[in-house]
Amino acid sequence: MKKRRIAVVGAGPAGLRAAEVATGLGAEVSLFDAKRSVGRKFLVAGKSGLNLTNSAAFEDFLGHYSGRDFPVERWRQYLKAFDNYALSDWAFSLGVETFAAPNGKVFPFSKKAAPLLRAWVLRLRSAGVAFKMQHHWVGLEHREGSVRLTFEVGAERVESDFDAVVLAMGGASWPQTGSTGAWVSILAALGVEAVPLQSANCGWECDWSAETLSQIEGNPLQNLEVYANGQRAIGELVVTRYGFEGPPLYALGPELRRMASPAIEIDFKPTFTEARLVAKMESARRDFFKEAGLRWKLNETACAILQERYGAFDNALDLARAAKRCRIPLTKPRPIAEAISTAGGVAWSELDANLMLCRLPGVYCAGEMLDWEAPTGGFLMQGCFATGDAAGRAAGKRCS
Repeated sequence: MKKRRIAVVGAGPAGLRAAEVATGLGAEVSLFDAKRSVGRKFLVAGKSGLNLTNSAAFEDFLGHYSGRDFPVERWRQYLKAFDNYALSDWAFSLGVETFAAPNGKVFPFSKKAAPLLRAWVLRLRSAGVAFKMQHHWVGLEHREGSVRLTFEVGAERVESDFDAVVLAMGGASWPQTGSTGAWVSILAALGVEAVPLQSANCGWECDWSAETLSQIEGNPLQNLEVYANGQRAIGELVVTRYGFEGPPLYALGPELRRMASPAIEIDFKPTFTEARLVAKMESARRDFFKEAGLRWKLNETACAILQERYGAFDNALDLARAAKRCRIPLTKPRPIAEAISTAGGVAWSELDANLMLCRLPGVYCAGEMLDWEAPTGGFLMQGCFATGDAAGRAAGKRCS
């Protein structure tokens, strides 16, 4: 029986996983990417330690995903088919052992992305996947029983026909790695709706005074509780020249974007109640910031932020209230090119349960091209693998 010909466009985690699964089902797979080599964004993500997934229990894991008209039950099935345990087992099958850190993040023992990627590419090549690098996708024509793809290869245009196509080209963050979002206009011309791409897992801007910024830029703020519209996130923020960076903001991003006037409230001393902070001040009657540094261990950066927001304090109670609920208005998220990931993407109404485009039978989408988002901590990477797995399985199922 003639092998089913499948094209995968995009050589990030979602595309590589789709190619692996489809090949395993007997398909003849060609993997295309605009760059010279595969996994550019995967390697960048691994520079500070490759966070593959998270050890959270399934329902907690599922709760980290969102999007416009987000299909929770469908997403549940994608995750169940390739969950965090399956991802760790898959890495082990490539000779890469993983461990879970106390915060739930799962890493390879080496914490490096390159060894895993090399082993993965070797497996795919050995299985017969054809790698087509420096192929810039520019068009798609839906034909009777096949899909024709058009690529720019240098100064030439190349066309190829396939039985099915998996599109896995990412969002628009880190465009230097190949995720430019150029696919949005191509699919729009074919009648496919995409929710506008926005910065996700990114820093947010606020207006520091020059004097305050000179004291606090680059400094970490640790062991915080951060709130946005009642939603809570815990962790560390770093003060930047433009505002803040850090995991709590990444987790609160969806809520911040929904707010007409985005703002956060920071609890600088979450382990102490307001009353306990006041009691620790005892007989202090002046120099309340100095006393808070000594008695509360409130660092200089937090003091500088509180002073900018509220001015000087003449009593412990008001300072305690401000330290527990320091409200900071935010102006906007950082530009999409700086973001770790993007929100938005192909609308769920355009896709069937197998991630196939309803308007374009035989064309599937995976990874960050879809309208979902998740915070860092392993959830983002897991979503890319799980949707790549689902799309690759659907595209190759008639080969089994």
